[in-house]
Amino acid sequence: MISLRAPCLAARSSVRVPTTQKQHMRGGMLGSTLRRVVHTHSGLWNTRRSVHSSIRAAAATETPTGSDEKPKTERRMRVLSGVQPTGDLHLGNYLGAIRNWVDLQGAYDTYFCVVDLHAITVAHEPAKLLEATRTSAATYIAAGIDPEKATIFVQSHVTAHAELTWLLNCATPIGWLEKMIQFKEKARKQGENVSVGLLDYPVLMASDILLYSADLVPVGDDQRQHLELTRDIAKRVNDIYGGKKWKRLGGRGGRVLKVPEALIPPQGARVMSLLDGTSKMSKSAEAEGSRINLNDTKDEITKKIKRCKTDSFEGLVYDDPERPEANNLLSIYQLMSGKTKEEVAAECATMRWGDFKPVLTDAVIAHLDPIQARYNEAISDKAYLDAVLKKGAEAANESAEYTLNNVKQAMGFMPPLK
Repeated sequence: MISLRAPCLAARSSVRVPTTQKQHMRGGMLGSTLRRVVHTHSGLWNTRRSVHSSIRAAAATETPTGSDEKPKTERRMRVLSGVQPTGDLHLGNYLGAIRNWVDLQGAYDTYFCVVDLHAITVAHEPAKLLEATRTSAATYIAAGIDPEKATIFVQSHVTAHAELTWLLNCATPIGWLEKMIQFKEKARKQGENVSVGLLDYPVLMASDILLYSADLVPVGDDQRQHLELTRDIAKRVNDIYGGKKWKRLGGRGGRVLKVPEALIPPQGARVMSLLDGTSKMSKSAEAEGSRINLNDTKDEITKKIKRCKTDSFEGLVYDDPERPEANNLLSIYQLMSGKTKEEVAAECATMRWGDFKPVLTDAVIAHLDPIQARYNEAISDKAYLDAVLKKGAEAANESAEYTLNNVKQAMGFMPPLK
């Protein structure tokens, strides 16, 4: 990882120790005792952060010999994202998220998570979840995520996600959650079987982001409301528990949680169903033909594209609201081939669907072939994949525990006794 452990401000004691003899005399024995108690309380919390100090020191820029300048710690902006391990990852997951992550890992401090806790908000099969967690991690690597540049980890391997979610639950008005569009839509479908977890899903997502002090979060149109909720929760916690109130408890004061910003992905943010150009490609769709999975065979890809929905218009054009399927398939071809929109528009303007589908099929197969080869290599080497996830979890835990301890201290929890 470029910087698996983000530099954090060193913990500072917020208690002022009297410096003059007169102040010492005023404080007396009782004042000294109280000061020792407060320092001890602050010290217990800050002891758990001591490991971060050495890491921050290592990351600091060295001061040139003879220079009076103080060492400066450079911090890359941090990006966090993840995908649920439910079903096979498909072109929508890849083009809308994972492929964009590959470019981000060179410029940012990147954390990419397999969000398995989110996968159980609806009924699931434990054996399939176990398998899908590993295959998702292997797919990240196959798609180009480099474990030496990015932190790849499994959400449930960092227990702070669940713990911070409870703390944030107690600071989040339930009305905020009941307004979430995705909850309303899914609740209507599930009826009486809707779970508390589905309602609380956005708070868990907020914990995922806030634990790692993410500066930027890649979001599509369907996730913007969740990110806005995350921002609102962070601001609310900072208002209630941050600033001088936290400092009086022995913390550093100021904000408790970083408020993240949205990182809007480039083209390909929404890949639509092969059977309905107005619906997003989804793992939960019943029709297998609606999506191209990243591990589909050449024959499966060929059949799905051959059977995909088209229209009866002459020629192929982008951005016609009456032709959503044409726009979707041209966009997929553009992204799979690496050509520009203008090049694709010129190439396909006079094509019929019968001519275009084989061209699209060849482009998809050619693009996915090296990804599938790397996936097979990663998934077959259990020791390697386990080592990547173990290393990622260790780095993620370190950062997450730092944030969690700050929140607990600011909220007034007693630190663990040594």
